Amino acid sequence: MSSEMPAENLASAKVTVAEENTKTSIDLKAMKESVLEKMESTEAMSKRQRKKLMKQKQWEEQRDLRKKKRKEKRLKRKLERQSQLESSNEGNIRKRIRQDVVPSTLRLIIDCSFDSLMELKDVKKLHKQIQRCYAENRKALHPVQFYLTSHGGQLKDNMDETDKGWVNWKDIYIKSEHYSELIKKEDLVYLTSDSPDVLNELDESKAYVIGGLVDHNHHKGITYKRAQELGISHAQLPLGVFVKMNSRKVLAVNHVFEIILAYLEKRVWEEAFFTVLPPRKGAKPLHEITDASVCKRKDSEEFQDEMSDSD
Repeated sequence: MSSEMPAENLASAKVTVAEENTKTSIDLKAMKESVLEKMESTEAMSKRQRKKLMKQKQWEEQRDLRKKKRKEKRLKRKLERQSQLESSNEGNIRKRIRQDVVPSTLRLIIDCSFDSLMELKDVKKLHKQIQRCYAENRKALHPVQFYLTSHGGQLKDNMDETDKGWVNWKDIYIKSEHYSELIKKEDLVYLTSDSPDVLNELDESKAYVIGGLVDHNHHKGITYKRAQELGISHAQLPLGVFVKMNSRKVLAVNHVFEIILAYLEKRVWEEAFFTVLPPRKGAKPLHEITDASVCKRKDSEEFQDEMSDSD
């Protein structure tokens, strides 16, 4: 009996082994691909996780910043509410003040008949002073009847050029006529520092005239002379009674105007003067200087007495 496998069976066995080898190779390949897919999947998940962790880290790091921004936002809203409330209160205060306004019957006139005596630069200064007078009268507790007379010439040209809104000014009488043509002579009082008469009280039935002149002492005494020529009353403010000044007692147009407004409110000349007078005028209460002089004189007398006793 032969031990050799028949040729047919041998061929069949070889085919079977080849098939098994092929199958095994395919399974290994599939397994390898599966492992690779899993590795790629794991790597992809890791990237997402890292990204998520980075975002979480940034969120944590910015927590204080977000807290600060929220705090600033709350503070901003609070300040806005306070501002609105203050504006509302201020508006109510202004309304109450306006309700308290009692217009005065006193007429206050700026005499602009000196236009030809001034250079353009001085006319421009006068214009600014008039603007100040207008603004102060508009917000005064006792606004006066404001007149601007002899309006024309350089002053009107300058106002037309630089302040076109003057034509819409309210509560003011702007006239080209001279004040003597508009108001009775017996009602007029010219305010001039050269007058020997001192104005102790304001008579609200009168019309007080302020000379609209910026002259730098080139035309000293001209307003007093004009008042005398027209035969109208004149007076100076009681400045020398209450105030010691380093400079001349000649005040700017708007200062005189504002002092009158202040007096109508306070009814005390000294308070009116020191409410308005600028520091550069070196104004000091006269009673303080007088008291200091009296003390100095007493000290001097006591010193002389001591010296006499020692002799």
